[in-house]
Amino acid sequence: MQDVIIHALDKIQLYKYTGKGSLYGWISRIAINRAINMIKRQRWRTVSLSLWSQDSIPEPAAEDVQSIPQEKLLEWISQLPDLRRAVFNMYCIDGYSHKDIAKMLGISEKGSAGVLAKARAQLKQTIKDYLSVSG
Repeated sequence: MQDVIIHALDKIQLYKYTGKGSLYGWISRIAINRAINMIKRQRWRTVSLSLWSQDSIPEPAAEDVQSIPQEKLLEWISQLPDLRRAVFNMYCIDGYSHKDIAKMLGISEKGSAGVLAKARAQLKQTIKDYLSVSG
């Protein structure tokens, strides 16, 4: 995260204000690009799809998830391994398709879907554990 802020400050002269939210979008784009470059440097070319099949963890109820503080959810997302966090954020938050994610990260579409499935399974387990302790 600090790396992104430092990079943004170094390149602030390139920023062009285009309206409300443009700074947020510009910094988000820097963060995504930095994550993609880091993943490419680590040569994540193949992804094991052993967990890609349907996981056995049931979806948490919507009302249970709504009872979890947003800070906790963001904390859990930030604790995902780098590749899982990048794919999860790009698909669920930024709205990229698996085809787009695959091109950006240099993996296959199925690889992107498999990584997303692993991230979702990890988050579902974390939510299940949290709800069992707090509930």
